[in-house]
Amino acid sequence: MKPKQNLETICIQGGWQPKKGEPRVLPIYQSTTFKYDTSEQMGKLFDLEENGYFYTRLQNPTNDAVAAKIAALEGGVGAMLTSSGQAATFYSIFNICSAGDHFVSTSAIYGGTFNLFAVTLKKLGIEVTFIDQDAPEREILSAFKPNTKALFSEMIANPGLAVLDIEKMAKIAHKQGIPLIVDNTFATPINCRPFEWGADIVIHSTTKYMDGHASTVGGVIVDSGNFDWDGNKNKFPGLTTPDDSYHGLIYTQSFGKMAYITKATVQLMRDLGSIQSA
Repeated sequence: MKPKQNLETICIQGGWQPKKGEPRVLPIYQSTTFKYDTSEQMGKLFDLEENGYFYTRLQNPTNDAVAAKIAALEGGVGAMLTSSGQAATFYSIFNICSAGDHFVSTSAIYGGTFNLFAVTLKKLGIEVTFIDQDAPEREILSAFKPNTKALFSEMIANPGLAVLDIEKMAKIAHKQGIPLIVDNTFATPINCRPFEWGADIVIHSTTKYMDGHASTVGGVIVDSGNFDWDGNKNKFPGLTTPDDSYHGLIYTQSFGKMAYITKATVQLMRDLGSIQSA
C-alpha cells in the first residue's frame, strides 16, 4: 500500500511522477496538438474509447499534472483547470444545470459570482435563489424547488470573510438529493478540505492563494467522486442519460466516480474552451 503523504509533500511531489529517464521537474508542454500515426488512433481518442493526448483544449500533460496535484490536496478523484476562477464557477453550475433549472446559493459570496448567478445565468434560463447561510435549516429549505440542482457557497466569503458551516449545508443539500459545491479559494486545502465535511464539488480561483504572486489568472474544479448521480437520476439527465455528441455515451456508466469531472472536460471544455495555458 502506498504510504499516505502529508499535504506539504503533495504540494511538492503531487501530480507529476516521472518515469526512468524523464525530467524531474514538470515540463511545460507548450503544444496545441499531439502526433499519432493513423486517423483511426485519433478517432478513438475523440470518441473517448482510449486515453491519450490529442488537443490541449481537452487534455495537456502539464495541465493534467497540476490538476492531479490539486485533486490530491483536496482529496478528490479528479480535477479540471480553467482559464479563471470565474470560468470554474460557471462550469461547476452549468455542468448540471440547463435552461429551466434552479439552484440555491448563499448570498455572502464574491461580487463577480453574485452577478454571474443573478444576471448572466438568468439569461441562459437558469434561476438562482440566494439564502442567508446562517439562517435556520427550515428557512433555508424553503428556498428549494423541485427543479433545484445544486447548493453553492464559499468556504470563506470574499470579501466579507463569513465562514461556512459545511456539515450543515451538506446535510441540507443531500436531503434534497443535490450536490454541495464549495468555493475553497480563501481557505485552500491547506486550511480546510471541504470533502471531509460533506461537500461534493470544490472550486478555486487559483489566481489567489494557490498562485500566490499575482502573475497568473486561473481556476480549477475538483470532483470528490462521492455524490450518487445515478441515485438521483431524474435530476441529472446530463450525466445519467445518453450524450448524443458522444454516440450515446452515458457518463455515470462509462466513468463511474469520475462522471462529473469527465463531462465537464469532454463536453463543456470542448464546446466553451476556457482552458488554462500550459
